[in-house]
Amino acid sequence: MEKKAFTSQPTKRIAAIDLGTNSFHAVLVDIYPDGSFRTVNKLKEMVSLAEKGLEDRLSEEAINRGLEALKRIKLLCDSYKVENILAYATSAIREAENGGDFIKEVGEQIGIRVRAISGKMEAEMIGLAIKHSIALTKEPVLMIDIGGGSVEFIIGNHNEFIYYNSLKLGVARMTAEFIESDPIEENDIKKLQDHYKKELPEILKLAKKHKVKTIIGSSGTMENIGQMVAGRSSLTAERSLNELEFTAKNFQELYSDFIKLDRKQRKKENGLEEKRIDIINAGMILVQFLIEKLGVENIKISEAALREGMILNFIETKKDQLNLDLVANFKDPRRRSVYELLRKTNWIKAHSRHVANFSLQLFDVFKEELELKESDRELLEYASLMHDIGYYISYRKHHKHALYLIKYSDLLGFKEDEINIMANVSRYHRKSTPHKRHKPYKQLSKKLRKRVKKLSAILRLADGLDRSHYQNVHKLEINNKKETIELLLTTHSDPELEIWGALRKGSLLEKLTGKKLKIFQVLED
Repeated sequence: MEKKAFTSQPTKRIAAIDLGTNSFHAVLVDIYPDGSFRTVNKLKEMVSLAEKGLEDRLSEEAINRGLEALKRIKLLCDSYKVENILAYATSAIREAENGGDFIKEVGEQIGIRVRAISGKMEAEMIGLAIKHSIALTKEPVLMIDIGGGSVEFIIGNHNEFIYYNSLKLGVARMTAEFIESDPIEENDIKKLQDHYKKELPEILKLAKKHKVKTIIGSSGTMENIGQMVAGRSSLTAERSLNELEFTAKNFQELYSDFIKLDRKQRKKENGLEEKRIDIINAGMILVQFLIEKLGVENIKISEAALREGMILNFIETKKDQLNLDLVANFKDPRRRSVYELLRKTNWIKAHSRHVANFSLQLFDVFKEELELKESDRELLEYASLMHDIGYYISYRKHHKHALYLIKYSDLLGFKEDEINIMANVSRYHRKSTPHKRHKPYKQLSKKLRKRVKKLSAILRLADGLDRSHYQNVHKLEINNKKETIELLLTTHSDPELEIWGALRKGSLLEKLTGKKLKIFQVLED
């Protein structure tokens, strides 16, 4: 099959810069006509505006570090021909009496217009970013973004935010005010806990009222906590932290060991950035405090934060000016990001949907026999929809190209294990079946390899049933008998190619079930 032209070109390239207390983060993205966006580059500069604590003024050294960081960011933006730069200043700059002078210097020296946003607006945009990247449900959750100067708290679900605000509880601020010992002594821990108790009654009351049992954390402190937890357990976080989920018990096991460490020992901890070694304890104590007070059971990590919220806000406010058509977007980040990838790779829509329908029909018949879970059904559907996106690169080895595109396209709302399952299932729709000689498959755990094998067996058969890519089989009936699997095909024309394709690709399902596949054509009246 000939590769089709990629027609969905980006409408605009913009950059979003979060001028935080500890670090300046920049992300460069392309915005597409459907309102989706794709990251083209990132840059993170540690600036430590509050290395001596948050004071009334930014020191000359801090200002110089900030200016140098923004010069490098501007150079990156210019080299990528960025059309718009969004730059938002948060806690440290917002509160400093010379913060306005710093913003003025940035404009005059570097040519970046910086906007100092309110804490409440910062919290709202962080909430939007998390909602965009994490698969929320109707269950209310507590979203927290632990920065250097402030912490943003959002309580909400997939439909609404019940509460959002920014409080002056950032780790740099709390460390300067309350932590005098190293390793931290019980007295300093108690002072911090008492301060959190004094500052958080409204949030604790609302979270209890809405029975919050899950915390979703974004930005550096929470990402570092996630990396440390993953490093001490069997959790997969090699490529992405987004949707990394662990239990409160997992965190508390880390906390009980980590809180006893001195600076030299913390420096050796895998997953902890050097610039956070001196301030991370304040964040650890805050998370432990929230777990104890709310009876939190689970913690998730979101890689999306203020920067992504800035981009989403830009897209929403400029959609008419940019002539963006947002109607195709889905509220669910999982389905939305899958469809964004499908559109960007100019997917073979009719064939892929046809195969996905057959896959789901087969799944429902063999779910119990193959000991599959309902969650596998969704992953199979997405793998089926994406199985041919490798054509975007080339026909040759398109199954391997599909695996690569799925693994490295930053699909939102999925855990890394789920992305690996979809990528490998898509890869095995063609030719060879799953085998340990294939590196991406071999790298999976034994448990994941079993799921991939079962789901790919279903996808292979479904794909064979539309071997012509013309949806010749318009009705499929499945009789799952004791020793045979009978497929009854109602077709528009002679089904010889479909029968050949299904029999050729059905061998793995035969092997897994121990049954013989038989295919019959049903004649229409």
